[in-house]
Amino acid sequence: MSTKVVSDLAQAAAHMLIICGPSGSGKSTLLNHLLSHRETCRLSRSTTTRAPRGAEKDGVEYDFVDVAAFEARVAKGEFAEYANVFGNYYGTPHAMIRQAIEAGQDVLFDIDVQGARQLKAQYPGAWCLLIAPPSFEVLERRLRGRGTDAHDAIERRLQTARQELSQHDLFDIVVVNDDLTTASAQICAAYDVMRLRAARWQPIV
Repeated sequence: MSTKVVSDLAQAAAHMLIICGPSGSGKSTLLNHLLSHRETCRLSRSTTTRAPRGAEKDGVEYDFVDVAAFEARVAKGEFAEYANVFGNYYGTPHAMIRQAIEAGQDVLFDIDVQGARQLKAQYPGAWCLLIAPPSFEVLERRLRGRGTDAHDAIERRLQTARQELSQHDLFDIVVVNDDLTTASAQICAAYDVMRLRAARWQPIV
């Protein structure tokens, strides 16, 4: 790998914050809080082979492509990470990351630990943040208290949560969502630290 490619990857990684968290952790609420309070960041937009839902528009919520086009892009190495989820491909293009950073924005990723590991392999300097519940018992109580999922679905979510929460080596930062106000302040603080790390200070003497 050339020195320039390594340098480009390092520079891009300095503007990437990967956010993981099991269902019921409050990840979506905290991510939306961060997006609404920091204008310098944007949520990554995935490419997918699934059909649009409701009012979704191509190039807004997702970039929609067919399976052949997606697999051709995989073969060309165009995705920083991708996965097949319930028969549909989802992936994050390198080009989307570059375009956001060239526009002066940092990129936030709302993905599972599988995708996070792929991204970290491509961009080792990216930060990975876990939104965690105060305890597994609290997480289970939150999921069951929703009253929206069948018992089997809840059990699958809990099993997935155990796997995600056990992967300590992946995460640089952990925000425990016990109190929403505190957790909201902490996720903004984590982002601000990332921004300071990414800044290139020019010596004045």
